[in-house]
Amino acid sequence: MSSRRPSERRGSDRRGSGMSSRRPSIDPSRLVPMDKTTHIGGGDDFNVVFIGAGNIMFGSEEGPWNHSFRFEHKLGPRLKVVALIDPAIERATAVLQKKCESFVVSAYQDTRVFKTLEDFVKNMAPRDKPRAVVVGSPPMFRGTLEPGRDIEMQILKYFPGVAMFIEKPIATGPRHEIEDGYKIAKAISDSNTICSVGYMLRYLKAVQMMKQIIEENNLTVMTTIARYACAYEKAAKPDWWDKSRSAGPVIEQGTHFCDLSRYFGGEVDISTVSAHSLEWDENAGKLSKMCIDESVIAPENRIPRATAATWKYDSGAVGSFTHIVALHDTNYSCELEVYADGYQLKLVNPYVQPTLYVRKPGDEMEHAIRFPDDDPFFSEISNWIDIIEDIEEDPEAAQILSSYEDAVKTYELTWAIREASERSRAAKLQAGADAAKAQKAETA
Repeated sequence: MSSRRPSERRGSDRRGSGMSSRRPSIDPSRLVPMDKTTHIGGGDDFNVVFIGAGNIMFGSEEGPWNHSFRFEHKLGPRLKVVALIDPAIERATAVLQKKCESFVVSAYQDTRVFKTLEDFVKNMAPRDKPRAVVVGSPPMFRGTLEPGRDIEMQILKYFPGVAMFIEKPIATGPRHEIEDGYKIAKAISDSNTICSVGYMLRYLKAVQMMKQIIEENNLTVMTTIARYACAYEKAAKPDWWDKSRSAGPVIEQGTHFCDLSRYFGGEVDISTVSAHSLEWDENAGKLSKMCIDESVIAPENRIPRATAATWKYDSGAVGSFTHIVALHDTNYSCELEVYADGYQLKLVNPYVQPTLYVRKPGDEMEHAIRFPDDDPFFSEISNWIDIIEDIEEDPEAAQILSSYEDAVKTYELTWAIREASERSRAAKLQAGADAAKAQKAETA
């Protein structure tokens, strides 16, 4: 049976609240599938507040995300969701009703629904104080210091010291609000709050094996090459196709692979980011399977069909990322390649059936290592809860792999890619206009 670590251990590096030269990692053998674990022991209730009643929190047919399901398995009968915060009261009430009709009724039978966190605080009994808050609200409503979009600062104000789990990306607001993100990161770090951001691909066993190979062989990464090709046919949310609402696919969707690139390559020299895009009004950018009416979106806010970016890391290594809106049906096609002297590490299909292809010195063949039924969503939640609980077993057993500050840096990179591609497009349009003007002058 695991024992609890004294409270002063909570200041350790396991929390991942700050950045260091060596990015945190976990022995891949410690990432155990959810169906091979039992719920965490103890007799006391574990109070949780869920902010957001959407798909990320309660699941959907579109993907494997469903935080509530992982919490139920990790905490078992100890889980008590004391509040569900969502302005859409009817939706929140509906998902709670489904939970209360299932075998996990004990976690939700006393859950109350509130429109805002402030409403919950005003009506909270002492016994309802949370041990953890999970933020799964849309990114456009968080990650800033603006009232109504400052949920992280509200949590720090009302519940100092209470652990936070925050979904990615940390925001999808205007570029100038990135500075707010760094201020929030500092406030979280200064308060010694346990905080994890949901870049779940870092918790893949395949990703941690890549880290293990690099560390055990004392390798220096030379380049990262990432590709994210999404299947757009089922993308039925108009907001996703509107840059003014979603901030665009690189920021909202490609963020996972920009984050993985940083995880292996290190910090990016933002001044070196260069990018080009294929736009909706170019011949190759016309799509045949769109399920929304793009004509209702202002032309300047329509998303690019492809974006290709390159940059330099502070280490001298180079990175590249390509995001593509092209595939039909439902399955995406995503890959990340990491190169070091003598080594090629290639992660394929991380969302569905992760496979790692490894080429080492002395062997020109790629060797495939498959990871069936890996669940990084559970691993990230499980590690975060272990740190909250201060499980004694081994100080290396649980690590937070993405701090808030780290997530802000990924957000900054994705914005830099978008801006670089928009500058390239503007320059091309201006060059075309200048050429047309010059030709007109010649024929006048």
